[in-house]
Amino acid sequence: MLISLVTLLAFQTLAPLKAEEIMSKVATNQDREQRARNEFVYEQKMHRTYRGKDGRLLREEFWTYAMTPSSKGTERKLVSVRGRYWHKGKYIPFEGEPVPKNGAVEITFDDDNETNTRDGIDSDLFPLTTAEQKKYRFSLLGEGTAQGRSVYRIGFEPIDPSDLGWKGEATIDKEELQPIVIYTRLARKLPAAVRIMFGTDIHGLGYSIRYKRVDKDIWFPEAFGTEFDLRALFLLNRTVTESAENVNFRRATVESTIGYGGSDPVK
Repeated sequence: MLISLVTLLAFQTLAPLKAEEIMSKVATNQDREQRARNEFVYEQKMHRTYRGKDGRLLREEFWTYAMTPSSKGTERKLVSVRGRYWHKGKYIPFEGEPVPKNGAVEITFDDDNETNTRDGIDSDLFPLTTAEQKKYRFSLLGEGTAQGRSVYRIGFEPIDPSDLGWKGEATIDKEELQPIVIYTRLARKLPAAVRIMFGTDIHGLGYSIRYKRVDKDIWFPEAFGTEFDLRALFLLNRTVTESAENVNFRRATVESTIGYGGSDPVK
């Protein structure tokens, strides 16, 4: 009886986790570690481009933000913005606010509240939080290594097949059950009625995000981006790219300041 009990306990300990269990633990860790993330300051650098249907670069933007702790999460403050846009046969440079809108399309994958955000990205894009995971079905695709660490590969898709949500794959660190890389794309095309009535369609919309381990059990989004083709209102045709990188992570202190220099020049 004793041997059987020991064997049973050993089996339970070694039994592989199911995909839903892995992602549930990821959600718990993501929720719990937010307080630890608030101990860090860092910089966020964003790059955005718009191209016409002939491939011509119509607009380019460079944004730099200071990310600092706040009582509600992470406060994002604009440090600088610069760019250029195509106008009457030449590129017109700009710097600072207000930002001219020539050739721009209002797109973003940051949290709706630009002042206070969890990580500088919209939580609706990735099924990491407990609330978001209720909408998804998960499957264990396999195991492997990434960034020198053992990982799970988890596939996900909306539970409701009619949901205009995301599907994709998440690479999860096995030891700390934190996300390392996530890829998403639209689970289905825009409804035909929307495309016909509003003259709007999106091709290739999807996002990728890579996380960085800055301390034990503390992982931050390090780089994320998207590229897609947008046709809107029967007139607008754009290829949009947007990428961001979080850099210079360090623990916050009363004397913490963030200095900026050597920003990427506008080409």
